[in-house]
Amino acid sequence: MRAIDLSNVTWRKSSYSNTSGGECLEIADNHPALVPVRDSKNPTGPTLVFNAPAWGSFVTVVKDGSLSGA
Repeated sequence: MRAIDLSNVTWRKSSYSNTSGGECLEIADNHPALVPVRDSKNPTGPTLVFNAPAWGSFVTVVKDGSLSGA
């Protein structure tokens, strides 16, 4: 697997992250065809990278709650 250069991405905190410092998810929207995701409390830690269709499917399932009870 080849390394993905994330040095020029712009991270933004998810609107669902709370203001007290917990549950802070950051997403880089400006990477072509990929959606990098990281924990904002650990910005030098691991980053998950999804292809755009997989991320879109994940977000859809989370928003509509169809994963609950699975």
